[in-house]
Amino acid sequence: MKEILVHVGRQTIETAVMADGKLIEYDIEEAAGGKLAGNLYLGRVENVLPGMQAAFVNIGLARNAFLYIDDVLHPHLERQPKTKPSIAELLRPGQELIVQIVKEPHGGKGARVTTHYTLPGRYLVYMPHADYVAVSKKVGDERERERLKEVGERVREGEEGIILRTAAVGETFERLREDVKFLRGLWKEIEAKAAGAAAPCELHRDAGLMYRLVRDMLDADTDRIRIDNEAALKEIRALVGDMAPAKLDCVSLYDAREQGLFERHGVRTQLEQAYGREIRLPSGGSLVWDQTEALTVIDVNTGKYVGTNDLEETVFATNIEAAEEIARLLRLRDTGGIVLIDFIDMEDEGHRAQVAERLESLARLDRTACHVLGWTRLGLMEMTRKKVRRDAAQRLYEPCAACGGRGVVYAGGGRGREDG
Repeated sequence: MKEILVHVGRQTIETAVMADGKLIEYDIEEAAGGKLAGNLYLGRVENVLPGMQAAFVNIGLARNAFLYIDDVLHPHLERQPKTKPSIAELLRPGQELIVQIVKEPHGGKGARVTTHYTLPGRYLVYMPHADYVAVSKKVGDERERERLKEVGERVREGEEGIILRTAAVGETFERLREDVKFLRGLWKEIEAKAAGAAAPCELHRDAGLMYRLVRDMLDADTDRIRIDNEAALKEIRALVGDMAPAKLDCVSLYDAREQGLFERHGVRTQLEQAYGREIRLPSGGSLVWDQTEALTVIDVNTGKYVGTNDLEETVFATNIEAAEEIARLLRLRDTGGIVLIDFIDMEDEGHRAQVAERLESLARLDRTACHVLGWTRLGLMEMTRKKVRRDAAQRLYEPCAACGGRGVVYAGGGRGREDG
């Protein structure tokens, strides 16, 4: 059973996606604000750095945004020059241009921006200048893929690009055309606003959390949507009625007077467990999760799991269970970047292949781009997950004031020594 829960607090909105009672996705957003990824700005080029093939663009945030040359060239690879030009040939200081945030500011780094604009709708992603049609890799039926690609070619105009999402499966030509029409109109509004504005300024703010919830998370497998706020209920019912009217009966108000919505479903408890450094597996094994500036490292341990009399089978069962939990936690924690997994050593090559295949199959279910690259020469599993913003743990927790987030404090150079 798949449930979507929405809790509206005084200053924040929280959403949780549950599958058979297990938390698989979580998001939080300030009621008055929102995320930056997806927002479009009229920016002004401040510095052009040919040695880095990049430029810094002032978009009005605390730090200038970073624009790499690949995000300036044409979005369609076949339309790009065979020899990559110098970025100094494409941009100059003082130049104004529309950019979109693809990676939010983090630590001491500014946002990363692109000129490959994307506007997501319910059924498709609209790209004003991409000049191609694609279908989500998650659509497996070849006949449906061909149908969607044909529809995409029919509804696009000029150099427009379109990516058909999984929600488009089975939808009519008219519905898909309406989605394109709406997004095309939105892009024209953005261009018109840019033409009359002075950089730096915000041109378009991406949809809020509740809109994204209905647009991105509501699907045919959703059994129930529960909301603990009447105003939010009306907003979500209106959104569902517009995007997925067949699911209106799934939407209901939760009475939180006796017990909070998240408490009733164990969301808080599961969040606390998921964000710990050591995560217990149901069998008795465990994961040790360490995150650094460069990458995330996950160690798999058998712990108390003794399994069968066959050590190899015990190790294999633990690793399969760990792969399933890691895939869930990557989504739940919204971990991005490079991920290295130190599974328990397996002698059987067939078992190693099955663990990799299981991880790959689960990665394909992730809404965020996730790629399993395979085993390294040191026997570690290497994978990547697209990093768009700070992961949920960094948005929920602050570094310890005493240790600065290192987990240790200085004990003194003479501790443990005998004076003499």
